[in-house]
Amino acid sequence: MTFPVSRFTKVLALGATLTLSLAACAGESSSADAEATSQDVRVWFMKDSVPESAATWLEEEFEAQNPGSDMTVEVQQWNGIVQKLQTSLASEDESPDIVEVGNTQVATFSSVGAFAPIGDLEEELGGEDLIQSFIDAGSWDGELYAAPFYAGARVIFYRTDLFEQAGIAVPRTIEELGEAAKALQAANPEGVPDFSGMYLAGADPHTNEGWLFTYGGQYAEQEGDQWVGRLSTPESLAALREVQDLYQNATKYALDSNENAQVAYELFNQGKVGIYSSLNYAVGKIDQALWDAGKVGVMPLPGLEPGSLGKTFSGGSSIGISANNHNQELSEAALKLMYSEEFQSELASGAGWIPGNTAYASALTGPTADISQDVIQNSELTPNSPQWGVVDGNNVPRDFWVRIARGEDVTTVAAETDATLEEQLNG
Repeated sequence: MTFPVSRFTKVLALGATLTLSLAACAGESSSADAEATSQDVRVWFMKDSVPESAATWLEEEFEAQNPGSDMTVEVQQWNGIVQKLQTSLASEDESPDIVEVGNTQVATFSSVGAFAPIGDLEEELGGEDLIQSFIDAGSWDGELYAAPFYAGARVIFYRTDLFEQAGIAVPRTIEELGEAAKALQAANPEGVPDFSGMYLAGADPHTNEGWLFTYGGQYAEQEGDQWVGRLSTPESLAALREVQDLYQNATKYALDSNENAQVAYELFNQGKVGIYSSLNYAVGKIDQALWDAGKVGVMPLPGLEPGSLGKTFSGGSSIGISANNHNQELSEAALKLMYSEEFQSELASGAGWIPGNTAYASALTGPTADISQDVIQNSELTPNSPQWGVVDGNNVPRDFWVRIARGEDVTTVAAETDATLEEQLNG
């Protein structure tokens, strides 16, 4: 695999305009010569992404297959990672060789040349078995720069015992899900103080996006070379009105913080919430006693018609090789190992992720295993723009949903946010 042999500078806007200077891996400089002979590979994984056993196997297997070479796996925090990558990827000395990033962050870096192209490796990494929506997100100008690493399926957990006590049937459509949540809150069958039919918070955009995408809405779409806000379309407005109704009549947690949203499973465990939406790995967060007693049901977010699937945000990570990597051949060898059956299966069995190579998804276990692949295949992403990092970094999606949760006029909030999206996506 080859890529340009020149040093170049691109402008990356992320809240403020920053200059990202990137160098290719080959050239005439002494620095390039040092890179070519480096036998060390640095890998950046994100916190809670890769089981420790899998990381250890990767290091040992890589070093066994590449005598004289060393691999170092370093775990990074999600908070502030984009800013950290801006600095690190631009440095020949400090850049990691292989980098995990959130799938919505890929375009921010691939569009400015921070990743090396890996299209030549696509078939070896999994080909048609790779998650397609992540392939789309990892591509820029027709070239693949980051491969699907893993995905989390957003599913619905519900208390079967509370449904039965309240005489509520398992919902078959997204509208019925909302009606069930409101009916359950009104019934409060066990008389729990501040009981909520479901957990839904404005500070948790990715759960709310299930309604937006299922109703056919989106934040923005590209028309020619311009991004146009789409929150004011009839489809989006229908979803927003439904979500606002749920904020007002199906939950007590509409204005909960993002920090609280991350541990909402505790409310589910305590019987304070009857319906809880989360990624499939949350199975392990729910008290085993509830599972053992048969009090927990699992279902995909339902669609508009009975038997159909809703569209949820396709959360997860992609992985690529830094353009400033220190040894292209060894970096490629390490990436191939990450797509081996041993490693990908461990992502599934050890962490509960849907592996980027879905050929190994059979390693998934537990009550969400049967539905997770279908959920991911029907999922959707936020706009694939390098400027989405600006939008997300400025908390535009979160602030938008919080305004809806506060009861502000849906039409007004949608129109104002459309204007903000267009300004920032086209900036």
